[in-house]
Amino acid sequence: MTDLEAIAADLYAGPPGDFVSARNARAKEAEDAAVADRIRALRKPSVAAWVVNVFARERAQQLDQALRLADELREAQADIDAVTLAELTRQRRALTEQLAAEADALATARGERITTATRDAVRQTITAAFFDPAAAAAVASGRLVHELEPSAEFPLDFDTILRGGAPSGRPTPPEPVDEVKARRELRKAQAALHDAEQAHVRATRELGAADRDVRDASGRAAQLDTRIADLEADLVRAHAAAVAARTEATAAADRRTQAADRATATEKAVEAAQRAVDALNAEA
Repeated sequence: MTDLEAIAADLYAGPPGDFVSARNARAKEAEDAAVADRIRALRKPSVAAWVVNVFARERAQQLDQALRLADELREAQADIDAVTLAELTRQRRALTEQLAAEADALATARGERITTATRDAVRQTITAAFFDPAAAAAVASGRLVHELEPSAEFPLDFDTILRGGAPSGRPTPPEPVDEVKARRELRKAQAALHDAEQAHVRATRELGAADRDVRDASGRAAQLDTRIADLEADLVRAHAAAVAARTEATAAADRRTQAADRATATEKAVEAAQRAVDALNAEA
């Protein structure tokens, strides 16, 4: 890697907000005037390109392994049947999602807010790297200026998509492949992927059931809250009615006492009148 390539790789994986100041500082440090001019000419990367650059720098070995696998899948496509090809395509998509998710996590850990559009652009860039060796080299360089598209025409114009010079290839040289071991590892990976997918299906099903339980329980709780409010209102009204009834009972008791007094007085008057009648009858 040349000095310019190394400087560009450092800048394109650094904090996006500091890119211009960091670029100008590196240009001032350059002893060669031509190199300084080329550093100053470096363009700030798009957010999606920056995310991919960070991943290429922080997960270089993982990215290189994934790109080597993509090379093998491309070479194998001409000699496999449709069913196997469909399975390889599914695996490639799963690997793309995994790498894009890890790149997203790295960028988020650095304090950047990653939008849905940026995630899609990162995914498209990784997909392009899986389909074309030149795109793979550009991604692995960690010096992308903007994202790639799987439908882009090849060969790529490196002067447009990255800075610091055309990539010389992926940073890690290909390792000798033991075909038997590679097939065994691939089968293990496929089995692990199948198990993970089945576990995900079960977990998704359980999540759906839990969501329904939450909705049902929340609905019942809301109904009971309404019932409690109604009962509390009824209790307040019952308390008020009880107070009124006690007041009425007290007044009725007073009226009864008064009526009893009047009944006693009138009874005595009747008795006195009766005695008077009896006396008159006796004299007659």
